[in-house]
Amino acid sequence: MIGPGERVLCAAEEIEEGAARGFPALPGRFTGLFAVRKGGEVRVYVNSCPHIGLPLEPLPNRFLDTRKAHIVCAVHGARFRIEDGVCISGPCIGQELEMVPCRVEEGMLVVPADAGE
Repeated sequence: MIGPGERVLCAAEEIEEGAARGFPALPGRFTGLFAVRKGGEVRVYVNSCPHIGLPLEPLPNRFLDTRKAHIVCAVHGARFRIEDGVCISGPCIGQELEMVPCRVEEGMLVVPADAGE
């Protein structure tokens, strides 16, 4: 059951293997989220580079490098591991993306209602 302190991002099956999808910020907020699936697992992150706080993608849903091996910041090319959001190259090396707890309930990808605030 989806609780009052949670929100649905999308159907979990909408995040294909090796793909990512962005979600807009909540009304009145500035920072959205994105979900990425690798190895059958979906992870959700706040769409904000730890280096300067800008959104990561240059175009909608373009969060991954061409090999779909890493999350990439379009502003300065920092690369982040999909598994844990840790920056492995670029100006914010060692820093990490903010991971959002998520789960699949009734086929839907669910996160805390205040995620990304």
